[in-house]
Amino acid sequence: MTGLPRRGPDGALANEVEGYLLWQARIAEAEQRARAFVAPMDWLTTAQREEIERRYVTDTLHRARADLERIASRCASLRTEYERRYNTLRVRCVAVTLAVCAGWMAVAALLLVL
Repeated sequence: MTGLPRRGPDGALANEVEGYLLWQARIAEAEQRARAFVAPMDWLTTAQREEIERRYVTDTLHRARADLERIASRCASLRTEYERRYNTLRVRCVAVTLAVCAGWMAVAALLLVL
């Protein structure tokens, strides 16, 4: 999947599936890193090892979710800012176009009078 947003009901489903798969990959990565983290601690009991792994995964996923929420918030604020700037630019372009057209009409009118 390309990561690009897709329109329509099929696109929404594809985006949800992609998000789910990405999150599952994040979970698998966190679990693998947790196992690697506790691997050198051979003095731990099985229960202790599992508890540390569980806490490591929970912490990692909590941080990942917080990062994603910050990114989503920033994306939303950037979108709002860019939409505002685009609207301002569009208004300016229309105003300049109208002014140029009015100027040419005035020149044409003067040339017709003369």
